[in-house]
Amino acid sequence: MPNTQPPAVSSRKARILLLEDAPEIRTLLERRLANAGYEVLTAEDAVEAGRLVVQRSPQLIIADIQLPYMSGDEFVAALRADPAVRDIPVIFLSVDAQLEEHAKRLGAVAYFDKAVSLERLLEVVELYAG
Repeated sequence: MPNTQPPAVSSRKARILLLEDAPEIRTLLERRLANAGYEVLTAEDAVEAGRLVVQRSPQLIIADIQLPYMSGDEFVAALRADPAVRDIPVIFLSVDAQLEEHAKRLGAVAYFDKAVSLERLLEVVELYAG
C-alpha cells in the first residue's frame, strides 16, 4: 500500500528579507537562499521592504545600499530607530566598496561587494539566520 502521508517537514530555517532593486540579482539570490532552505521575502524598494518587515517579521535582512526612493542605509537607519525591529541583523550588498565603513556604523553584521561568492554569502547568512 503506498504511503499517502506527506513527507515529514524538516526544521525550517529562518525567514530572510532580500531588498534588491536589480531583478537579475534579486532572482539569483532568492533562488540560492530558497535552495538552502530559507523562506525568502523579496522587495525591490524600501517601501515594500518596510511593509514586509511589519507584516512578516524576517529574522535577517540582506539589503542593497543603492536603491530608488530611499537608500538601503536610510532604510536600515529607520529600522534602528524602531525598538520593535532594531535588532534584526542586516547584511549589506553594494557595488561601492567605499560604503563599508558607513554600513558598519549602521550596525550591519556584514558588508559584501555584489561580486561576493554565493557560498561566502551563505556562510554568513547561516551565522545570523541559522
